[in-house]
Parts: sequence; structure tokens; C-alpha cells
Amino acid sequence: MENSPDSKNTLYVAGGLALIVLGTGLILTHPGIRQSLTIGMSTILPGLREPLRKGGFGLLSDIERYLKIKSM
Repeated sequence: MENSPDSKNTLYVAGGLALIVLGTGLILTHPGIRQSLTIGMSTILPGLREPLRKGGFGLLSDIERYLKIKSM
């Protein structure tokens, strides 16, 4: 079975996108960078800070609940 150039290019694009998402996630896990990014974005979009804060805490509580249920 021979690999076509189209499938190889598709794999390169998918791998590149996965690396971008992983790198962004790793960068945003640092609290200082996350805080400076939120402050910078709040100057551009003033109403963004509170929904992001609520969404993040809501997600953490859901993850904690899932881990408790899984450990039962």
C-alpha cells in the first residue's frame, strides 16, 4: 500500500494543529502568563474577564466532581 502525498500532508497539518493546541495549553497553565493575558485582553474586550473566571471555576468544579464519582 502506497502513501499518497495528500494523506501525508493531512497528517502534517493535523500534527501541527495538535502541537499548537498542546503548546498553547502548556503556556496558559503558568499563572503569571494567564493573568497578564487576561489583563491584556480585558483592555481590548472589557466584558471578557468575568465570564472567563466563572467558566474556569465552573470547569474545575465539574472535574473535581467527576474525579470523586470515578473514585467510588
